[in-house]
Amino acid sequence: MSIFQRILPLKPWVNASLTGILLALSFPKLGLSILAWGAFLPLFYAVRHQSVKMSFKFGFLAGFVAYAAVFYWLNIVMTTYGKLPLPVSLSLTLLMAAYLALYPAAAISLSRLAELRSIPLIFSFPFIWVALEYLRAYLFSGLPWASLGYSQFRTLPLIQIADITGVYGVSFLVLTVNIFLFQLWRWIRGKDGATYPILATVVAVPLFLLTIFYGFISLNKGEHGKEIKVALAQGNIPQDVKWDPAFQEETVAIYERLSRRSKGTGADLVVWPESSLPFFFQKELLYSDRVSALARELNSYLVVSSPALDFVDGKERLLNSAFLISTDGSSVGRSDKMHLVPFGEYVPLARLLPFVKKMVQGIGDFSPGRSALPLSAPFGKMGVLICFEGIFPEISRDYVRNGATLLVNITNDAWFGDSSAPYQHLSMTVFRAVENRVPLVRSANTGITAFIDSRGHVQAMTILFKEALLSGKVKLGTTRSLYTVYGDIFAWSCSLFAIILMGRVLFKR
Repeated sequence: MSIFQRILPLKPWVNASLTGILLALSFPKLGLSILAWGAFLPLFYAVRHQSVKMSFKFGFLAGFVAYAAVFYWLNIVMTTYGKLPLPVSLSLTLLMAAYLALYPAAAISLSRLAELRSIPLIFSFPFIWVALEYLRAYLFSGLPWASLGYSQFRTLPLIQIADITGVYGVSFLVLTVNIFLFQLWRWIRGKDGATYPILATVVAVPLFLLTIFYGFISLNKGEHGKEIKVALAQGNIPQDVKWDPAFQEETVAIYERLSRRSKGTGADLVVWPESSLPFFFQKELLYSDRVSALARELNSYLVVSSPALDFVDGKERLLNSAFLISTDGSSVGRSDKMHLVPFGEYVPLARLLPFVKKMVQGIGDFSPGRSALPLSAPFGKMGVLICFEGIFPEISRDYVRNGATLLVNITNDAWFGDSSAPYQHLSMTVFRAVENRVPLVRSANTGITAFIDSRGHVQAMTILFKEALLSGKVKLGTTRSLYTVYGDIFAWSCSLFAIILMGRVLFKR
């Protein structure tokens, strides 16, 4: 027997890997969301007779396979724009996958420990998973990318509960169904003298049916907010020339031309993507005057984006910002990016990994914005989510709590190339609309530009790497959802339950 087989016996190793593969396939770009509902069955089978230590290993393997596949595009980013050698970029991608794999490893091993102490899997695994998923969203600046619930972004009846529970409620539901199906399968096959899973049935089946019922009720509710017309520009500016001063004139001309196509639509709002102005809007008066003149010409409000400078306590701060230009051409508001994300503008990481400096060349080390204050226009208030801010639920929630009736996501996903990352990024913004019951419009430099209504329906979207202007109508939000008011109380409750549960397991005599 090989050393590898001694560490991980072959059959459970295959089952754990299969769970990782099924999970990866459930996320965009392929987005075979139905696979998530049975993805954990092989892992449950692999650990059913294993020790806690072996369960951790199999959980780690499942997570490693899943996250290595989901985050493969990091390698594209680091080799193409970071100019890292392939072996180095692959090593860093796998290191990221290994870190993320610790969470499913901890979830399944702690659940196995609880099971050995006679606590049913249905009362441990979903709660522990959600608690750890919530922890991952904040630890080390937070990385909620590829949380389990996001795999269901197209399954509209099932994600409507996000206006109560956030994405974590969808993750919880998927896990309870997995447990029910696994235990039902064991009973049908007569495995290990398994009896009919009464407890899992009592928990999972009503929960699933109630979620579906709530979903259809929510989907059939009318939207009664004020209707406005919006035009979203997708300039498709190549990343390798985006910050080239010689290309500034052409960049501005492209967005002027695209925006003028909105004249016939009578757009109330025209949105340009993140860093659509590759210079300091506050300083480059020649170009900023052209933007102001365009707003007057179109008689539309414009959201544009550029780096900005600010001074706090006498110190200069560099910000990634969005500016609101009124119909008279004046700048009437600015929104600064608050969450600086690794592998982008996150300064501490840039100091540790020099290649990140290359990825943000021409911009520098950002400082975070200080508050989620919506930008105000006559038709309503909008919360501007810059780039990765769309993956952090608390930022959208803060904007809506502060009066926003529309979320505007501006991003530059050119870094990702033609990979699954832009589709994954889009899938997470769907939940921001549902959670807060407000529409979300999204302008991306190279795509995916989209309109998303308050029920999470992607009404229109562009294709990648094609210049486009996407026009449509949105109905502004009118009510505050339970999630907007109370936030992640569901995730907190799961975390508290998991802590109490593990306290009982660890300290029970």
